Amino acid sequence: MLVDDFDFALPAHLVAERPAVPRDAARLLLWPGDGAEHCVRDLPDLLRPGDLLVFNDTKVIPARLYGRREREPFVAAEALLLKALGERLWSVMAKPARRFKPGDSLLFEGGLRAEVAEKGAGVDGLVLRFDRDDAAVLAALEQSGAMPLPPYIVAQRRADARDRADYQTVYAARAGAIAAPTAGLHFTPELLAALAARGIAQASVTLHVGAGTFLPVKAERVAEHRMHAEWGEVSPATAAAIAKTRAAGGRVVAVGTTSLRLLETAARESGDVVAWSGDTDIFITPGFQFRAVDVLMTNFHLPRSTLVMLVAAFIGWPEQRALYARAIAEGYRFYSYGDSSLLFRNPS
Repeated sequence: MLVDDFDFALPAHLVAERPAVPRDAARLLLWPGDGAEHCVRDLPDLLRPGDLLVFNDTKVIPARLYGRREREPFVAAEALLLKALGERLWSVMAKPARRFKPGDSLLFEGGLRAEVAEKGAGVDGLVLRFDRDDAAVLAALEQSGAMPLPPYIVAQRRADARDRADYQTVYAARAGAIAAPTAGLHFTPELLAALAARGIAQASVTLHVGAGTFLPVKAERVAEHRMHAEWGEVSPATAAAIAKTRAAGGRVVAVGTTSLRLLETAARESGDVVAWSGDTDIFITPGFQFRAVDVLMTNFHLPRSTLVMLVAAFIGWPEQRALYARAIAEGYRFYSYGDSSLLFRNPS
């Protein structure tokens, strides 16, 4: 298949810059549809007792820094921290990386300093050596770093204090992501309690969403694209909860594509999901044989993205095109802060 097969025109006004308030008031598009209008708050009635919701409990680090190069001529600097490399070294995506050279000193808001150690991978890649150890860098990020909002929002505005809460799930627990698992942004403590009261179980996995989520697919053919690797973990408790759900006839509901990708990574040919940890670069495209997930809750994604391809794999390519055409026609809000969908792989 061609990457062009997953392209579509999206009116700019449908790109959400802020989330719904409250979170669970966001619209929820069902596929197959039932002819009714729904919002995320309706989830307890749209799922069944005995189903299992699987959340990604990763926590987003405020990993974007703003500052300047200290030597003249001064140049505004932006850095998105990607990974600690040891010995105070971090790989980063930087702007404008081409203006910086090894030995340059960068001063960031809050007093954090770093020296350009080397040019890193990719056009925007650098390796920075900070003036303090990794723990102190992370502490400084909490004080002066900005939430790493997606490029299509950052192009319109900088992250602000409101994004500190908005771009984090209410159940975030394990720090390590530089992008939010956005389907989970719709949940509130009240909704989680209502789901539990309905008899819908909940479990967590961890997938630290990485820089690749921001990168476009540049290949012409889908099969030529290579996915980025991200670290994830499925605990023994979650694997046991999935086995219990399956044995009782319940459905596994992945909250977000990150949860789905990790569960399918940990699934065996038998369909059993086992405890697992490591890096996954699973690439899910039409024709993929799903083993773990029955229902997917996910936001509406970028044209030509691997996430649109995943949706097409889950419900079918013609169905994905029809779903997105309907979402656009009916004014659903797209991307990280937008509305959501609930997709049933085998409707029953």
